[in-house]
Amino acid sequence: MFNDEQLERYSRQLMVDELDLAGQEALAAARVLIAGCGGLANPAALYLAGAGVGRLVLADDDRVEVSNLHRQVAFRGGQVNQFKAEALRDQLQQLNPEVDVRAAVVRVDDAWLEVAVAEATLVLDCTDNFVTRQAINRACVRYRKPLVSGAAIRMDGQLAVFDLRAPEAPCYACVYGEGTDGDLACNQAGIVGPVVGTVGTLQALAAIRVLSGAQLGGKLHLFDGRSLDWRQVTLRQDPGCAVCGTNHDGE
Repeated sequence: MFNDEQLERYSRQLMVDELDLAGQEALAAARVLIAGCGGLANPAALYLAGAGVGRLVLADDDRVEVSNLHRQVAFRGGQVNQFKAEALRDQLQQLNPEVDVRAAVVRVDDAWLEVAVAEATLVLDCTDNFVTRQAINRACVRYRKPLVSGAAIRMDGQLAVFDLRAPEAPCYACVYGEGTDGDLACNQAGIVGPVVGTVGTLQALAAIRVLSGAQLGGKLHLFDGRSLDWRQVTLRQDPGCAVCGTNHDGE
């Protein structure tokens, strides 16, 4: 049950039919893992904390740099050189002290994900390299946890929900394979702040919708920041996928 102060805090979203009291209770009971605490995670985490998600786990081992500030808008100049996970935690606790925010200053790898994903209700992939993305996907497939994946570079963005609770759902590897080639970081290619902010904000919205019962999987959303256009690509499970395919033995 929510007290009067909580009902006032969440009153505007409680008015929305697609959320209402049942959805708010689902958010309060949820544990969301956010892997990566950069440009995608900043807006995503702010909106999820504001919405009243019960627990947020923030995982990253990088520190805030001056060059991050144009797009990683939760950070402040005085937080430069702090660990991103801890700096983001501090901002979220000021926004909504009722949310249990936990900072994990760790390299997100297979061993760490085995425990973290098992304990999560839903996972946001806000990382920027294929090795970590593949590891997150494998753990989400193993534990059948919904995965909200975002990416942005230059003026292009991508968003996909892999709702791996459904046996026939495609996973990240169905779309991108298991390769790790082709990584291109923002410090090599550049990024416009609102582009990564758009994708991160929609990751938060997708997470809220999934946690409140919506079925959003099966589409890849592609954003062109030059024209502000979106297009969608339908995704299907690859039977030959080495991670989730029907011929995969699960080991």
